Amino acid sequence: LDVTTDLQAFALVVTAEPYYAVRQPSNVVVLENVVREDTKGTTEAMNTKYELLERGGYIPSGYKFDPVVLNTHLPLEFFEARNAVKVDGYATSKHIDRKPMIAVAREAVQTAEDARAITVQKIEQERLANERQAAANAQAQTQAQADDATRQKEQAQSDQARAEFAKAQAESDTARAQLAKTQAESDVVNAQTAKAQAESETARAQADAANAKADSDKALADSQASSANALSAAQADAEQSRLAAQQAQLSVQQAETDKAAMRTRLSEQLNTILQTRDSARGLIVSMSDVLFDTGKYSLKPGAREKLAKVAGILLAYPGLDIAVGGYTDNVGGDAMNQRLSENRAGSVRDYLVQQGVATNSVTARGFGNSLAVATNDNAAGRQQNRRVELVVSGEAIGSPANATTGSLQ
Repeated sequence: LDVTTDLQAFALVVTAEPYYAVRQPSNVVVLENVVREDTKGTTEAMNTKYELLERGGYIPSGYKFDPVVLNTHLPLEFFEARNAVKVDGYATSKHIDRKPMIAVAREAVQTAEDARAITVQKIEQERLANERQAAANAQAQTQAQADDATRQKEQAQSDQARAEFAKAQAESDTARAQLAKTQAESDVVNAQTAKAQAESETARAQADAANAKADSDKALADSQASSANALSAAQADAEQSRLAAQQAQLSVQQAETDKAAMRTRLSEQLNTILQTRDSARGLIVSMSDVLFDTGKYSLKPGAREKLAKVAGILLAYPGLDIAVGGYTDNVGGDAMNQRLSENRAGSVRDYLVQQGVATNSVTARGFGNSLAVATNDNAAGRQQNRRVELVVSGEAIGSPANATTGSLQ
């Protein structure tokens, strides 16, 4: 057959079995569709399920098939009519013996048996498939439960490890703070010893001055008794006044020297922990924004450790005032920056109070993006502007005459 069609969908089924006995086709291929290069349209694949009998599943009926030879000069209806006459003659022939009929019957029985065998085989295949699927589902469920238990166990172990690490970190911070506090107290004792020694030297100088005054008075009395010279008495009084003024000036200078030494020592101690500079308002201790999470005001562990050391040092110098100021860059809105600077300054103040610094000696204030110390046009400048400053001042450390002006106005 050589057939073409313009139809969008076309199918032709050809079987190798007699039409009256076909219940299920065999796997004998007698015809295939061929898609030519000039074929229009597309070929669509379809998922179908079918059962085929093996080759030879049908038993020949014994009928000798006489193929029709087409003649292009005669119409197709002529051959169809002649074939119908042959079929009718065979069906109505009186000379048909019993063997062909028995063969047909046997063929029908064989077809039924084949159908039964296929059905039994299909049922067995479905049973095996169901068993395999059930086993796979059970194994998957067991594996899922095991995986879930493993995840829960790993999560519990991870939580316990984090808790133990946090506890160890807190204990380490406390130990470092205690060490810093002890060191600061030792420095205070040394300072007090130095101060006592200086006071002893001052007292000795005052005693020497008093002895000198007594000698001067005695000399004056002797002079008055011997010569009653009023001019000599006036000169003695002037000398006494000069010596007293000189002694007072020495005391003031000694006190200023002690304050300057204490201020220098405190600045050096703070500078070993955080960058510290001297200013007319006091010692300015700077904290960069890397000690905070981005956009947050909670202190990182490293920041808490440094502040604990700072608090230990400040506790060794009673009477100091600490002003905490928070600053940001110009990224973001003014209200957000103001709030962030206030929260960061408040966090530092609260932590210092927790470490023992007197509440009434610590204040906190936020300045937002004002009072920048560098340009906000590049990342390096903006990082310098994001900071928290501690201004440490008080009568105990005085103020230098040549100090620089800090950021906090």
